[in-house]
Amino acid sequence: MSNYTNLNDYKQQVAGYFNARTNYDASKLANRRAESFLKLLPLQKGYKVLDIATGTGLIAIPVAEIVGKNGKVIGVDIATALLEQAQEKINTFGLKNIKLIEIDAEYLNFEENSFDAVLCCSAVMVFQNIPAAFKDWYCFLKPGGIAAFNAYAETSLMTPAIIQSCFNCGISLPNIHEPLGTKHKCENLLKEAGFHDIKITTEQFGKYIPVDDAKKIFDGHTWIHPDNPLLQLSLEEKELLKAEFAKIIDNLATDKGVWHDITTYFVLANK
Repeated sequence: MSNYTNLNDYKQQVAGYFNARTNYDASKLANRRAESFLKLLPLQKGYKVLDIATGTGLIAIPVAEIVGKNGKVIGVDIATALLEQAQEKINTFGLKNIKLIEIDAEYLNFEENSFDAVLCCSAVMVFQNIPAAFKDWYCFLKPGGIAAFNAYAETSLMTPAIIQSCFNCGISLPNIHEPLGTKHKCENLLKEAGFHDIKITTEQFGKYIPVDDAKKIFDGHTWIHPDNPLLQLSLEEKELLKAEFAKIIDNLATDKGVWHDITTYFVLANK
């Protein structure tokens, strides 16, 4: 791994958020999501694969096993702590066909036609310039290569309640899921980058959760977006926002609890 420390303020926030998730592998959602993602992929022995935002290797490691000793996986990420976990697992499994690089995934400089597949599981929504990233992926792929990613609906992960609580407090909070928040948007951005034969499947990972658990989803300040107004709030303002979110959750409560929508799009496209 090589260090990459020249991150702008926003990317430092992203790295910090993911570096704090040291129990990522214990997440049932992360593992279910990875399983669904892997089922998408028409990979073959000998493929060279770029795994963007590889994290702890939930995708890269099984992919390395699929492509075999004549294949190659390059995993890139900005979260040092997650990459360290991935390297430990790689060492444990004795895999020789994975290389990890610590780098901002929006500043990759691989040669054209380098990979048979470019993958990105649960991270593209935090990119600052998604259209530019898709164009880079297209460039990195060999003719006939595949790109795959997943994204969340605009309504997922309590986002409407979070945005409404901010609005009620006079704050205009951008929806990080908006650029890829519908099937149509996913398809359009890929077509603009040159991709074709785009296939999108939808999976619902949501469930009803207890009211108290729902209230913990938003603490009044944790939000990832390049234009994040919550960073400027005082402690008092954050507490008011948290209280407003709790009120909205109370209004959403049913006898089953609160519905936690996690509508997820799994997207596969060809060059």
